[in-house]
Amino acid sequence: MSRERGPDHRLNAYRDDLAAAHLRGEVSAPRFVEGVDRIVRAPVLPLLRRPEPAAPMDTQLLHGETFRVYEEKSGWAWGQSLLDDYVGYVEAKELVARPARPTHTVAALRTFIYPKPDLKTRPAIPLSMNAKLKITGARGNFSELDTGGWVFTAHLAAAGAHVRDFVAVAEEFTGVPYLWGGRDSMGVDCSGLVQMSLERAGIASLRDTDMQEATLGEALPEPLDFTRLARGDLVFWKGHVGIMVDAERMIHANAHHMRVAVERLDIAMSRIARSEAGHVTSIKRLARR
Repeated sequence: MSRERGPDHRLNAYRDDLAAAHLRGEVSAPRFVEGVDRIVRAPVLPLLRRPEPAAPMDTQLLHGETFRVYEEKSGWAWGQSLLDDYVGYVEAKELVARPARPTHTVAALRTFIYPKPDLKTRPAIPLSMNAKLKITGARGNFSELDTGGWVFTAHLAAAGAHVRDFVAVAEEFTGVPYLWGGRDSMGVDCSGLVQMSLERAGIASLRDTDMQEATLGEALPEPLDFTRLARGDLVFWKGHVGIMVDAERMIHANAHHMRVAVERLDIAMSRIARSEAGHVTSIKRLARR
């Protein structure tokens, strides 16, 4: 996505005709509005660049996440995700007003909402890792949702409970299909894999590769020494990112395998160097926890 003058449109809600109230004084617009927070009720909700069903998908919102709406028109809501500030359009019918704070998140790669606390009943709704839920009760091995339905308790984590090793989370996605703009257990792209894995470890991350390269961790000094890489290092190219599993291998969602795969970094570097992404632009190391 090309750079633009003024605040980044991906992270700042403003158009020629309308802008978020907090941007008053930073951008020009004939009308500034306060946002209204809504909750995503769909299992996963595409966030699109334009209010059209066939418009490009820039990212996805997960069940239970909050979307701040600045305009609702013709069945579309324009606003931004409160998880990472990403701006775009979503189907308004998939948003609901529900002020209750989530009590849990989905910790498994994927789980289901069952109509009854019985694993033999037909699942109604699939949920991805990091979906947000409010639990109101329990029966046997299942937890009851405030919106109705039951989820297997062992697949949940209390809100605010995090894992230490985000690389192990990324490895759970091995084999998940590559999907441009995806951040769901059914399909994920390279920066989506990074964002989803870091979220389970309690580390906030912006959505796109260039944003992550600019804000995550500390850059290793140049010239880059590829013999001293460590688990958890993030390797960046123009428009691509991978996570080091150990000193020699990385895991990444990529369009070569069309899935999340683990491969040797030197092999990946040789192949990627022949593409538009070119050579490694930086390696970022996150603080040890």
